Amino acid sequence: MKWIKRLAILVIVMMLMGVAAVAAAYLYVKPDLPDVTTLKTVRLQTPLRIYSADGQLISQFGEKRRIPLQYEQIPQPLIDAVLATEDARFYEHGGVDPIGVLRAAVIVATTGKKSQGASTITMQVARNFFLSREKTYIRKIKEIFIAYHIEQLISKNEILELYLNRTFFGNRAYGIGAAAQVYYGKDISELNLAQYAMIAGLPQSPSAANPIRNPQRGKNRRNVVLGRMLELKLISEQEYQQAHDAPVTARYHGAEIDLYAPYISEMVRDQIVAQYGEEEAYTAGLSVYTSIDSRLQRYAQRALRNNLYDYDERHGYRGPRAQLWNEQAWPITQIQEYLNKQRREQDLVPAIVVDVQEQSAAVVIANGDEIQLQWDGLKWARGFVSDTRQGPAPKVASEIVTAGDLIWIRQKQDQWQLSQVPDATSAIVSLDPYNGAIKALVGGYSFNQSQYNRVTQAKRQLGSNIKPFIYAAGIEQDYTLASLINNAPINEWDRRQGVAWRPKNSPDVYGGPTRLRVGLARSINVMAVRALRHVGIDNAIDSLVRFGFERADMPRNESLALGSASATPLDVVNAYSVFANGGFLVEPYFIERIVNSEQQSVFEAKPKVACRDCERLIEEQRNQPAMAIAVTEPPQQDSLETALQPQDVQLTCPLPAERLAPRVMSEQHSFLLAQALKSTIWGGGNWSKGTGWNGTAWRAARTVKRRDIAGKTGTTNEARDTWFSGFNPKLVTTIWVGFDDHGRQLGRVAYNNNLDKNQSYGGEAGAKTAGPGWNEYMKNALDGTPEVNVQPPQNIISVRIDRETGLLTRATDHTSRFEYFIAGTEPTEYVSSAPDEQPLFEDSEDEELF
Repeated sequence: MKWIKRLAILVIVMMLMGVAAVAAAYLYVKPDLPDVTTLKTVRLQTPLRIYSADGQLISQFGEKRRIPLQYEQIPQPLIDAVLATEDARFYEHGGVDPIGVLRAAVIVATTGKKSQGASTITMQVARNFFLSREKTYIRKIKEIFIAYHIEQLISKNEILELYLNRTFFGNRAYGIGAAAQVYYGKDISELNLAQYAMIAGLPQSPSAANPIRNPQRGKNRRNVVLGRMLELKLISEQEYQQAHDAPVTARYHGAEIDLYAPYISEMVRDQIVAQYGEEEAYTAGLSVYTSIDSRLQRYAQRALRNNLYDYDERHGYRGPRAQLWNEQAWPITQIQEYLNKQRREQDLVPAIVVDVQEQSAAVVIANGDEIQLQWDGLKWARGFVSDTRQGPAPKVASEIVTAGDLIWIRQKQDQWQLSQVPDATSAIVSLDPYNGAIKALVGGYSFNQSQYNRVTQAKRQLGSNIKPFIYAAGIEQDYTLASLINNAPINEWDRRQGVAWRPKNSPDVYGGPTRLRVGLARSINVMAVRALRHVGIDNAIDSLVRFGFERADMPRNESLALGSASATPLDVVNAYSVFANGGFLVEPYFIERIVNSEQQSVFEAKPKVACRDCERLIEEQRNQPAMAIAVTEPPQQDSLETALQPQDVQLTCPLPAERLAPRVMSEQHSFLLAQALKSTIWGGGNWSKGTGWNGTAWRAARTVKRRDIAGKTGTTNEARDTWFSGFNPKLVTTIWVGFDDHGRQLGRVAYNNNLDKNQSYGGEAGAKTAGPGWNEYMKNALDGTPEVNVQPPQNIISVRIDRETGLLTRATDHTSRFEYFIAGTEPTEYVSSAPDEQPLFEDSEDEELF
């Protein structure tokens, strides 16, 4: 019996020594143990996400892709797969599994190798959050003590939630939510058992068992997980067999982008990094909601591309990208292998010509499909000679393509056609004229080709796009829409250069004294120069600066009237918004709100808003200090106009004074300019009587078919820059087309695309080159919205005038029209005596007042 007593004493001593050893170890590492209470407030590193105003994901920035999930959102089969693989006794132990520790100790004793087989999920959480992955005994001891602390602090479900959201699953995916997206492009709840098992097997070897890089290893690891689940009776034999035999379906999926808008997303990224710093921007899980309307953004992108394709095809075909064979054709497998290595460019698809008939060609695309290019999709391809010359019209397909050509094709309407990446580029931007919210923005043809954002970075000469602002300065001084300005040649001697300055009209014709409305609508150059002389260069520049243009970009000479000043498309669209909103200068913005990872709002835009009624109400309040004025946050954009209807105006302003955009032009003057700019589109006169005339943007009238649109074309010398800027009362848009190389001209073409009619197209210009893009975009953007009838503001009257002289008339035939004036500025003389059969003043808008 003595040996039993001695054995008991030995066991007790050993136990005491073990306790003492643990206590000593704890005291030794205690100073280095972290505060595990931080787990209660841990912030998982999640990327920056950028959304459109309607919640469509535009882009994601950050090294780690993570989609944090709450425990209740995690499917049970995935939990079972993870526990079966990583820690089957997770809900039974207190942070450290004695059986696992004993097993690891035996392995060390027998093999001399260190193993992590003893690590529970809690211990892995301890390591992932607080320790390095260095394999040392002291780190293991720390891991054990931290795990015990964690188990005392938070629940098992919370530990498992942290583990599944923090663990690395390969391919930059951290957490199971991101893993489901990266490997399967789906939400975690949409996966099947085989896919759950594949994900559960990744944490131990995210590289070696990666199903994308190593499909067979990934499958083997998946089946090990399934075997453990079957062994623990977590799945049935039938479920096991079905999942075991399932093919590997994993492939790489990038961030699930709903709306590809790289130029605006880069603008957001720059601003967020500048505001928060790179670390916070890319890891804090910020969600940025922009002002971008996804519908309008898609329309803008499509209109810009279509317009560039049309321009590029007018100037001829530059030939195939490569000639892959001359005699011996490649087999289809080689063609597919080659094409699968080629990157698509926007909506252009790489293809290889395999057969050429008289007026058709057969091409193969990457999936092996053979597509027939009919003559309608080929006949545009005159040979490109230069920007101003094209070769003869082709007669047969062999003059255009040959077998073995690597080419681009695209779908146009219901057919495929030969295409090419445009040489020219473009920019388009559209905003709400009442608050400056950018609704659509495209900074170039392809972000892959160039990250240069031409909307915000490209300062280009304005051409005739500047003329409304020159005339605005004149109207603010003493001009009216009926003022006569001499449309006659200018021959000004320049003493410094020893040459004469002779600005010319385009076309080079002159008609003598002409009304301002007509001069603006028909973009008559010499009239703009004379208007600038009337106003004075310094006064004109001061006026342009009020519209938001940079003074340093305004030349102090008379070329200013013809558009030698430079500005970005964003500057231009914002300036035109003054005509659309009644005279206020808003500030463009693109971030509506920012939400943090806890879905709390950390920023909301409070833009300055154009509000005519607020302006009046605040003025009334100043005059009646005893009466209270209610100030509230602004209503939604669509209800802003409704909120400002006369019946609601009871000394209640929907905006505080600091939220009002500054007025830079009177309501009456901006109304007159907007009316004149309608004539750019709708022209004037009476076509049935032979007196009608077109404005420079008459194509917009035919395409958009709305009476509430107005705008202005713009073309610089030698057509290096072309513009169209225009608006209706709800939306203002500018488009620019040109080359990044300032020295390159947009050129001329001998024929339009309708080769059968052989019609002359001539030189590129704002109306022909930029205008069609604006027309397509605005037609789609405004589709389904009612036309907005802008009522003349107070103190505006309409008077019947003589078209030729701008004087009052009593005639009612095609020689007369009604014109708008600020009361007191209307003419007082009659052109001739005639029976007084018509009223001099008209209360309602005449059909010719466009």
